[in-house]
Amino acid sequence: MKKISVFLVALLISASVSAQKWSMDKAHSKMTFTVTHLLMSEVDGVFKSFDANITSSKEDFSDAVFELTADLKQVTTNNDMRDGHLQKEDIFNTEKFPTLSFKSTSIKSLGGKKYELKGNLTIKGVSKPITLELTHIGNGVNRQGKKLAGFKATGTINRTDFGVGAMPSAVVSDEVELRTSAEFVLN
Repeated sequence: MKKISVFLVALLISASVSAQKWSMDKAHSKMTFTVTHLLMSEVDGVFKSFDANITSSKEDFSDAVFELTADLKQVTTNNDMRDGHLQKEDIFNTEKFPTLSFKSTSIKSLGGKKYELKGNLTIKGVSKPITLELTHIGNGVNRQGKKLAGFKATGTINRTDFGVGAMPSAVVSDEVELRTSAEFVLN
């Protein structure tokens, strides 16, 4: 009987420190990018279909692992001709590489609600390490009584590192600003 009690206590303790899974609330999340066109204007794009989740065993998310995938066939810049070009082989090549993905490898607190999030971004089959600025916007509870957490991530990548686009940087900047703002629900 004593062995069973010790086992149950150990099981309860391990369950309480196990990782929690958070799923993205798609209705309260967005993912965008910005490039500079002809060195004088910015063009924004929106990933209409993406998903993300978080796994963390700590309340402050200091051990969190973020994972994200986006459907590159569902990118819009509010210009049909440009959107069609994004699908072609020289840009995203969505016939062969329909998604991009990100998985974090480390998270470092910068104080307050700010973090440095490092991970691997994969576009067109090319994986490169990137660093994002992560802000924990806040926590809450939804109408169903489930815990919520909001995050914003921003960063800049070089599109040519991933083989995206052959046009010169004077036409479209090599630097692409990425922004994601997402609300997550504890499963």
